[in-house]
Amino acid sequence: MKTVAIIPARYASSRLEGKPLLDIAGKPMIQRVYEAASQAQLIDRVIVATDDTRILDTVTAFGGEAEITSTHHVSGTDRVAEVADQLLCDTVVNLQGDEPLMEPQLIDELVRSLLDDQDVYMASAQSPIQLRADLTNPSIVKVVSDHNDYALYFSRSPIPYHVSSDQAARGFLGFKHIGIYIYRKDFLMKLVKLDPSPLEKKERLEQLRVLENGYRIKLISTDYDAPGVDTPADLKQVRERIEQLEDN
Repeated sequence: MKTVAIIPARYASSRLEGKPLLDIAGKPMIQRVYEAASQAQLIDRVIVATDDTRILDTVTAFGGEAEITSTHHVSGTDRVAEVADQLLCDTVVNLQGDEPLMEPQLIDELVRSLLDDQDVYMASAQSPIQLRADLTNPSIVKVVSDHNDYALYFSRSPIPYHVSSDQAARGFLGFKHIGIYIYRKDFLMKLVKLDPSPLEKKERLEQLRVLENGYRIKLISTDYDAPGVDTPADLKQVRERIEQLEDN
């Protein structure tokens, strides 16, 4: 089974213009994401899907592979699907271009969830919330799942609404969603043909389109707790963490 990691990366950003090209300890952010994907054992090929030649040129300059996509895509999933549609592969990893601290081991674990179970056609990841402030932070997406680790709902609001005193005493605050997706290619191509769903538009979370149409998302639990880069504060935190890692 051939697996391709596709990294959607657009230049325009309301909060961080040119985000994929921002320097993080001597490398552009997109290079750090690309290198993390390349280190995963179960990935056969890595491609950056972008709408901007500046990103394309940066990727090719460090020896990576990139494809120019339409400028009209409304989501990263659509951008990933445009590239995947032209590839001979069975499984597609959608790795966000603003996750420079992504762990290759987590990518492999998610791919393995599809390889080991033919009933799983889409998977993602969740991590325990460590800080109470994260519960009310709309930039941190929360998720709840069933007994078989399939997602029930994603929200920018705190979910579950009530945490019992016993859980609170043990430090359990719920789970946050990690923005990486793995699909069987045929399911990805089906997904992007569906119209944006009502809850997807309300929450601004495209994964809700999957649930609202009756499909399932398998969740892998992980201790991965690195921030994605959405704001200048996130960028500062990631830079500091990478500098600490490289100093050690």
